[in-house]
Amino acid sequence: MADGEHQDQQLAGARAALRRVLPLLLAALLIGALGALVFTASNASRDHQRALAEQQRSFEVIALARAFEAKSARAEVTLARYVISLDPDTGRLYQDQWRSAASQLKALAYATRGSGWQRGNVAALQYAFTQRGRTLNEIGLRTTYDQKMAALARFHQAGKSQDLRRITALLDLVIKAEDQRLRERSLAVTLAGDRSETVGKTSQLVGLAMLVCILFVAWFANIAYRERRNARRQAEAETERADRMEAAVRERTAELSDAYERLKRESAERAAAEDNLRQMQKMDAVGQLTGGIAHDFNNMLAVVVGGLELARRKFRLQPEEAARHLDNAMDGANRAAALTRRLLAFARSEPLLPSAVDPDGLLRGMTDLIDRTIGDQIIVRVTQEAQGWHIFVDQHQMENAILNLCVNARDAMDGRGRLTLATGQVTLGAGEIGECAAGDYVTLRVTDDGCGMTPDVLARVFEPFFTTKPVGKGTGLGLSQIFGFVRQSAGEIRIESEPGKGSSVHLYLPRAVQDADEAGAEAAAFAHMPVEQPPTRILVVEDDPRVLNQTMAALSELGHLPIACDHPAKAARLLEHNGDISLIISDVLMPDMTGPEMVKALPARFRHLPVLFVTGYAGDGNDSADFEGHAVLRKPYTLAALGQALANVLGDEALNGSPRPGTAAAAE
Repeated sequence: MADGEHQDQQLAGARAALRRVLPLLLAALLIGALGALVFTASNASRDHQRALAEQQRSFEVIALARAFEAKSARAEVTLARYVISLDPDTGRLYQDQWRSAASQLKALAYATRGSGWQRGNVAALQYAFTQRGRTLNEIGLRTTYDQKMAALARFHQAGKSQDLRRITALLDLVIKAEDQRLRERSLAVTLAGDRSETVGKTSQLVGLAMLVCILFVAWFANIAYRERRNARRQAEAETERADRMEAAVRERTAELSDAYERLKRESAERAAAEDNLRQMQKMDAVGQLTGGIAHDFNNMLAVVVGGLELARRKFRLQPEEAARHLDNAMDGANRAAALTRRLLAFARSEPLLPSAVDPDGLLRGMTDLIDRTIGDQIIVRVTQEAQGWHIFVDQHQMENAILNLCVNARDAMDGRGRLTLATGQVTLGAGEIGECAAGDYVTLRVTDDGCGMTPDVLARVFEPFFTTKPVGKGTGLGLSQIFGFVRQSAGEIRIESEPGKGSSVHLYLPRAVQDADEAGAEAAAFAHMPVEQPPTRILVVEDDPRVLNQTMAALSELGHLPIACDHPAKAARLLEHNGDISLIISDVLMPDMTGPEMVKALPARFRHLPVLFVTGYAGDGNDSADFEGHAVLRKPYTLAALGQALANVLGDEALNGSPRPGTAAAAE
């Protein structure tokens, strides 16, 4: 009995101890659960705030990149306006806008300072922006120092440069990287919101389970719910604002892209228009020459036809009289050929290389050309006082400049008056005339007694497209081209003019240091040396029977043995049957194939033969690569010129060490 009671007491004590421990255990579990819930909720809220902050930073980086792109594009557009208008206010506006773009780039670099994936892109963007700034500053400086044509050309090149494409590509990389990061951060915001929602539900379940602490759990859940609701509202507001900002950035980006494309098209169209206007102006001058050239050419043909007809009548009875008439005919033919070459050389548009030019001789050679251009109502007086001094210029551009000045003078005098062209010598000190360095200069002065110019017109006379002539009478590019040509030749141009008193244009060009007189004398002496050669078998390829007969007769007169070929397709067969042919003389323009094409189509065993191309078309000489280094003789030519050309071709073959072709078998 006593043992049973003792056991009951022990069991009761154990139950009492359990009742005392169980509340503590439950309280400990409740506190632990509440602590875990509080910790989880705090982490979820902190992660949510961090994700929102990172999302906001991505939006700021994208906005800064778009703003930098817009400001830099606006600055380049302003620079284009400055280059065209030369307005100092526009130049200062460009500088302000470029500095603003630099500030935006610095802000972008600061915003991405903690982003390792962006640091390299932003650094490369800063370097490309710096390189682009140097290029645009150079264009601005050229424009500021009145080098507008060079600035336009440089701006056109800058529009196609690699640094501009690199800036655009780097901006795309920055924005794409931030877009990718933004999607990751948006996912993080969503996950953080989900975790917060899970914590709220868990706290509600714990509150329902723990009736003892329901008020406390409800209070905590209410706080967590309010925070979650505020966070959701804030996230929705941020998302809506981000959507509006993205739409605005997209719209602005599209506008900037359209503006940039329009600017590139306008630049290309402007460059093409300038080239067309230059060529149109030159061809307009050629058109003005037509009447005078036709008159002179017909006169020369009259001399040739009359001289030949009289020589034929006097040939038997009065050979000396016949020889005199033949000399007159030859002189007229030479003058006609020289006139044709001068007109074609003036009309062609390809650039030529500079050389030592005698200004006095240049004016003498242009006298007839100037007379035909400006008309007979203007009295032209030429004064030549260069006295052997030479200038190092592009002769065709110099002729074009002189002719443009004469045409301007004619228009200023309404086609009637006095025009004076004078050359001279002068020694200048440094900076005495414009930017001319100290030294000897040859002067060229073109003076008219026309209407003259007012100071306002004189101040703008070198501007491209500026003209006082009516629409259709001038392009406004003549004096600007002359200005660029003189500056490129290290010279200077000055204009003196008063209304009603005429104008005087002064060109200052540096004296050439080499002695061109001695070289010209040696060349002239060499050209008149008699040409003595051994008889040579020559294949003559010519489709015109009259020219073919004349060439055959000329070669026979020189002591050679010509073989006629009236079609280029027959050349290979004639070479097969005549193994002793040592030279090919070929016309350039022929039916079915040209002379160069015929030479290229010959079998390999005949490709070693020297070739002399003969042509009367000025454009043939422009594609020198088609001739593959072979000599070219211009039509019409004299017997001496043909002999000299043959001596040069055959002499070059001997000097080069090539075997003198005797037979085709030997060549193989």
